[in-house]
Amino acid sequence: MPAPTPHGTSATTPVARAAAGIPGGEHCGVRDASPRPLPDQGTLAAAGDLLRALAAPVRIAIVLQLRAGDRCVHELVDALEVAQPLISQHLRVLKSAGVVQGRRQGREVVYRLVDEHLAHIVVDAVTHVEEPGERQRPERTAGARAPATTP
Repeated sequence: MPAPTPHGTSATTPVARAAAGIPGGEHCGVRDASPRPLPDQGTLAAAGDLLRALAAPVRIAIVLQLRAGDRCVHELVDALEVAQPLISQHLRVLKSAGVVQGRRQGREVVYRLVDEHLAHIVVDAVTHVEEPGERQRPERTAGARAPATTP
């Protein structure tokens, strides 16, 4: 039986109950706890692949560099102070994930971000980690696996 509102009407949905000031319309502090439709499994899998491609610190740094503009490999090597073969390996991972594109310019390949949305993902992640009061990264314990720096 719906609870009566102060005006004598009944509020049957969580949103209506919350709007009427009736307790119990919230679940875990969320006003409307009804499930949201999810993208299909292929879309979720592709999003997971994209996030995995962005998951290495060197690849995050590459995306941040490319956000400022197109770069060739030697510019990324200089900016990130990482060996050229390692930069090239990470660029291959980013390219295969559709994050970057390369175009030959003489003897060099110039890389650019495919989509500005990709930079936003990385910038938002970095900003979140740098926010004051956010949970700090846990310290590694002996035997804990370090993040991979190679693809």
